[in-house]
Amino acid sequence: MGSIRQTYIKRVAIELVKNHPDAFTDDFAHNKAKVLELTDLSGLSPDGQRKARFKKLVNRVAGYATRYQGRSKTAPEPAPSPIPA
Repeated sequence: MGSIRQTYIKRVAIELVKNHPDAFTDDFAHNKAKVLELTDLSGLSPDGQRKARFKKLVNRVAGYATRYQGRSKTAPEPAPSPIPA
């Protein structure tokens, strides 16, 4: 069985992918770094590196963005209408 994601996770992920189409790929680790970079879900650690304040939320948004990107690339093109226009 698949897991159902909350609407706010889907909304944030889809909005990020649509606003930054070249930033996201099929790679989860890359997308996780981009989510941290493009949102306010991260903070700076004492050593100056960007770390997730809300790790679970970052992972869920990045995971859905990865899945969304994969689906949009493999989605079949709509078939042409059999009725000539």
